[in-house]
Amino acid sequence: MSAPARKRLLSGMQPTGTGALHLGNLEGALRNWIRLQNDYEMYCCIVDWHALTTRFHEARAIAPASRQVAADYIASGLDPERCAIFLQSHVKEHAELHLLLSMITPLGWLERVPTFKEKRELMEARGEGDETVSYGLLGYPCLQAADILVYRAHLVPVGRDQAAHLEITREIARRFNRLYGEVFPVPEALIDEQTAIVPGVDGRKMSKSYDNAIYLCDPPDVVAEKVRNAFTTPTKIRKTDPGVPENCVVCQLRRIYDPEGYRISWEEDRAGARGCLQNKKELIDILNAFLDPIRRRREELLADPAELDRILLHGAERARAAAAETMQQVRAAMGF
Repeated sequence: MSAPARKRLLSGMQPTGTGALHLGNLEGALRNWIRLQNDYEMYCCIVDWHALTTRFHEARAIAPASRQVAADYIASGLDPERCAIFLQSHVKEHAELHLLLSMITPLGWLERVPTFKEKRELMEARGEGDETVSYGLLGYPCLQAADILVYRAHLVPVGRDQAAHLEITREIARRFNRLYGEVFPVPEALIDEQTAIVPGVDGRKMSKSYDNAIYLCDPPDVVAEKVRNAFTTPTKIRKTDPGVPENCVVCQLRRIYDPEGYRISWEEDRAGARGCLQNKKELIDILNAFLDPIRRRREELLADPAELDRILLHGAERARAAAAETMQQVRAAMGF
């Protein structure tokens, strides 16, 4: 079997909620993928099967949400000609490798995964009962490992706080290689030191679960309303009161989306030479100018379902070719 000419990367996002991505998704992951697509053989997946671990009761909502994620991928700058953009469920080799990896992964490894414990405790706290904690939720790390290993990915781009989540995939790869021979590269975390942690409008980390996000698809008036209600320095009551930009959501967002010009506004804020209303008005203009081309491109994609289908099917074909080659090696190594 031929080795990849360039190092391979696998990245993916789960279609949660309506699927629309927010500024935190963009700065925390997607912007880095866009930078990397020129230098690596890159596979960018929408992990729709993973969504079933917590959304099995609303399975029909996953497909439209997945299309929203795909539209945001492309509108933000991922190029379907330079990287494979596809749905996990369109490449059945993910499921086959998941089955085989699940047979060699010790139960104790899965039970110790912090994400499983956290989700189980959350479901129990909601009174949802054991029937909502599925085998799929427990086996999530095996499917995640299959997503990465089916492409024999060398690298997985992650933020520093996510690197630990890759460790079980590395352990599964090592165990398979010990049992059956060296089939899989042990993937490394490609940590992006430029990743920005984006604050939500309430001051916590931006997240769909906190309902504090500014979405890439938010129209201008919605962006404006969210910024007007955003958390600012509590002690800055009047314009002349000194601000603390480091503790102000509006100032933090200004630093991310106006990296050349934010310093003057911060200095004026500290000196009491500008008020929160001015900060918010200027940020509204900055964010809407940044989001305008993304909104236009995603609207074009969603208005032309045939074109989006073509992109996803083309991406799946490219992904399937690589995954099929891996599965030939896996079956041969295991004697099937």
